[in-house]
Amino acid sequence: MIIINSDKCRLHEMGEHHPERPARLDAISDQLIASGLEYSLTFLEAEPIDKQLLSLAHKSNYIDSLFSLSPKQGYAQVDPDTSMNKHSLEAALIAAGAGIQGIDLLMTDKERKVFCAVRPPGHHAEADRAMGFCFFNNIALAAKYALEKYSLNRVAILDFDVHHGNGTENIVSGDHRVLFCSIFQHPFYPYTSLDNTSSNVINVPLSAGAKGMEFREKIWEHWFPSLEAFQPELVLVSAGFDGHLEDEMAQWCLVEDDYFWVSQKIRDLAEKHCSGRVLSMLEGGYALSALGRSVVAHLKGLLPG
Repeated sequence: MIIINSDKCRLHEMGEHHPERPARLDAISDQLIASGLEYSLTFLEAEPIDKQLLSLAHKSNYIDSLFSLSPKQGYAQVDPDTSMNKHSLEAALIAAGAGIQGIDLLMTDKERKVFCAVRPPGHHAEADRAMGFCFFNNIALAAKYALEKYSLNRVAILDFDVHHGNGTENIVSGDHRVLFCSIFQHPFYPYTSLDNTSSNVINVPLSAGAKGMEFREKIWEHWFPSLEAFQPELVLVSAGFDGHLEDEMAQWCLVEDDYFWVSQKIRDLAEKHCSGRVLSMLEGGYALSALGRSVVAHLKGLLPG
């Protein structure tokens, strides 16, 4: 497995007490070392996305506005929860670029599993706006790039972050080359409607207090029949770990074994339909120890049994 990361992603910060903080990446690194998994992984430096590729998922006036907003010092507020320091734009370009890099590795038969340990996250960013700690939609960009560059017809995006991937849905809804499957706490941020009737979007809302058994049952019942029928040529994962019992940003009660389970099922799906090709990108997860342990469980689940 390849891990794509960059120390430059640690330079983006939005204030001392903001939950989406550089220490998230340190927590992941620490747990990879403690678990012994680090020694079976290969690490690559993430490269920034070409600005022209951002238009695969975002409108040009939005892209230009972010470049213009990037401050030389202090902070620029983008939405009530999201701001930029002087390093944020570079970090966002690197986070998006990691997904592009991962697609190239997977589609040129060099690798079968890639995890992008990058930040800022992306799944709340819509075609024309940033929100929820996200600037560019990393996973949607990766999907659109794979479809265009490698002439794919069927790409699956699976999002198990506790918050709905509204930005991803906004970008891929109606594009039937993409099957977007999302499970999330509802009602909860970002308070998006469940009225989307596009056949390429599968939304699975779960109430606050949901435990692992319900999480597993709903994924198995609602995601996998459609995924089997879709027969993806590539599987992408928005890997958010903020549904963990220890994470105070939400109210689910998941544990590491639940992330291991869903990751195994994703691995098996990919082995069956697309030669095992999986690109996973970090989204949420704010309780540091739980985040690190959950990422380890996720990677172990994706690795061959």
